[in-house]
Amino acid sequence: QVHVVESGGGLVQAGGSLRLSCAASGSIFSITSMGWYRQAPGKQRELVAVITSGGNTNYADSVKGRFTISRDNAKNMMSLQMNSLKPEDTAVYYCNAQWIGFGGTDFGSWGQGTQVTVSS
Repeated sequence: QVHVVESGGGLVQAGGSLRLSCAASGSIFSITSMGWYRQAPGKQRELVAVITSGGNTNYADSVKGRFTISRDNAKNMMSLQMNSLKPEDTAVYYCNAQWIGFGGTDFGSWGQGTQVTVSS
């Protein structure tokens, strides 16, 4: 069984910063990529940023230049530094881990989500 746990959400004023963290644990042989997704009320879940085991990153256009994703492969942990936050960044943020089990099978796991609220 694999657990993915997010932390670090909260309430912040526009222009402020927050840092989200995610940790994956369990019977994981290796994690191929980890990513952050978000879902605002009434909207579909969308990709925010993703990072591969090799350090390649991809960001949604709406967060480029403001958010930075990083990863500690040895600890199966990932962080998202969010700066210059805007009210439209308000959403539940979910961590996703794409991982390989010891049997060689690919899996994907989601965290429970953490709320980020940006006030204007």
